[in-house]
Amino acid sequence: MLSIPGQGVRCCEGLSRREWLRVGGLGSVGLSLPLLSAGRDLAAADRGATAGLRPSFGRAKSCIVLFLFGAPAHQDLWDLKPAAPLEVRGEFRPIPSSVPDLFVGEHLPELAQRAHRFGLIRSVTHPDNTHTVAMHYMLSGVRHARPATNPQNAPDDFPCFGAMLNYVAARSGRGRLAASSERSAGSLPAAVSLNAPANQVSANNHIFPGFFAGFLGNGYDPLFVSQNANRPDFQPLPAVENVERLAARRQLLATVERQPASIDGNAQVREFELDYSRAFDVLTSAAIRGAFTLADESPSLRSNYGSTPFGQGCLLARRLVERGASLVTVNWERDDAYWDTHKNNFKLLKSTLCPNFDRGLAALLDDLTQRGLLDETLIVCLGEFGRTPQINAAAGRDHWAPCNTVLLAGAGVPGGAVYGSSDRLAAYPASNPVTPQDLAATIYHLLGIDRHLTIRDAQGRPYALSTGEPVWDLL
Repeated sequence: MLSIPGQGVRCCEGLSRREWLRVGGLGSVGLSLPLLSAGRDLAAADRGATAGLRPSFGRAKSCIVLFLFGAPAHQDLWDLKPAAPLEVRGEFRPIPSSVPDLFVGEHLPELAQRAHRFGLIRSVTHPDNTHTVAMHYMLSGVRHARPATNPQNAPDDFPCFGAMLNYVAARSGRGRLAASSERSAGSLPAAVSLNAPANQVSANNHIFPGFFAGFLGNGYDPLFVSQNANRPDFQPLPAVENVERLAARRQLLATVERQPASIDGNAQVREFELDYSRAFDVLTSAAIRGAFTLADESPSLRSNYGSTPFGQGCLLARRLVERGASLVTVNWERDDAYWDTHKNNFKLLKSTLCPNFDRGLAALLDDLTQRGLLDETLIVCLGEFGRTPQINAAAGRDHWAPCNTVLLAGAGVPGGAVYGSSDRLAAYPASNPVTPQDLAATIYHLLGIDRHLTIRDAQGRPYALSTGEPVWDLL
């Protein structure tokens, strides 16, 4: 079900007030809108014109972000160095792929045969070796304001990609404060975050930044789905046992909404009214609930994706973008084996991590291709940083921000392309370094959101959406 931190007072419908507020706040802004036109409208408002936009602008109708929580060892998956010393190259050998002269790690055999469907950026680099600030950087495209600390999620953080999709949809004039009649009831949220927020909370209850709306306000957060999609009882939306009573309460709200203009003129009141109305849509819409019904998929297709939180999350992401969600993040579940391999790196990669990842992403690429969706769906697969060239005494690799690899697929990204390179130890970029700012600019460009867009916090202070440059050679 939806993850609502803390204890709440239960309502007669069986939902806590916290759940209502959470669903309302998250669902209200998640309009399934064509972001190309919205991005152009906003760019025009900020710059006075939309001249100079390239043909690749807005080529993606949706985006699936696969976040490999913990950070995989790039030199064991995508950028092997067989000529390096043993203490650097490790145990794995490179294997040929479906693209001549492109080799990947031996424990990615399914993806090796689909290399013609994705491209690699082997020169992603930034300076932050701490999970928290690195996650924020990679999932927002903006370096954390306090990079020397180990911060929790904070209200002054820069918004994540999903939050920006919600913001653009709202600010286009058809979103958060627009008349509810301008949005059809039952449309999916623009941004959904799967296997969350379990991923965002450490063992000591430290809530990681990078997954939230930050200074935009939590009303722009993605819709968090904490229950992993591999559970046999998976149903992320809270049950509503008495729809008639809920409808009566909505009618009461409508009566309140017709109160004097002094109330109607209060922006916070209007936002709450609309949030409550949208919460009703989310909780009672058969279309929205149906989007999360993985049982509608054939057993054979579900098996192709693998019976893991990641595999079924990838399948659910396909269902959501197919039905109009704009950005779905599939977080690698923290409670599963995850990618922070300070010890037993090769054993974990070989036995659990690579097989689950290889199967899930390969199935997603096949499924989107067969449905004709890959050309309009951008896939971004990334971790928060890379891992050390030097293997440590525990047969692991430690945090390493100076170099890692990001995979892009779909939305016209040329299959088999490799952009940038690392040095002989996969330690530093040797050519064409790409920053998280550049990666964010690439994502926004393909989604039709002008990277020069100005966004503002609650105090009206302006921020540039992105200071990076899209990786034009991949576009």
